[in-house]
Amino acid sequence: MKKVLPKYEIVIVSISSPLLIGVYRDGVLIEEIEKDEKTSEILLKVLMDIRSRYDYEHIIYTNGPGSYMAIKLTYITLRSLEILKDIKFSSCDAFSLNNQNPIKAMGKLYFIKDKGKIVTKVFDEVLKQEFKLPKELSEITLLDSNLPLYIIPAV
Repeated sequence: MKKVLPKYEIVIVSISSPLLIGVYRDGVLIEEIEKDEKTSEILLKVLMDIRSRYDYEHIIYTNGPGSYMAIKLTYITLRSLEILKDIKFSSCDAFSLNNQNPIKAMGKLYFIKDKGKIVTKVFDEVLKQEFKLPKELSEITLLDSNLPLYIIPAV
């Protein structure tokens, strides 16, 4: 009888600080990593460390809205891993990992989801940004595209 190996997947929330990375075995969260360093400085190092311990085959990342620089860097890193190591990646929107709460854009401007559409809204008070990795991958809805989601045009 052939032994079935566990399936490992990764979830990355890089759109705000701290960087959150979850390791999932057969769809269940088994390890949570939190880093305060910049995505550009730590993401690839953490992914390589995880790779030395788990043979993951799929990565899910938050493609927005949020920090455009972090989204771009994460996308480029994941696209490179897909080309070089044949590790597939998908995306989910960030609202699915923060209980549909507003997400900081810039200044007093926040992204919100209104009737399924992402728009911006001004809030006078500073809103707390809290993202959580789901306990199971079944809680995440994957998007049709893994491309970065850009809402606000360049200033």
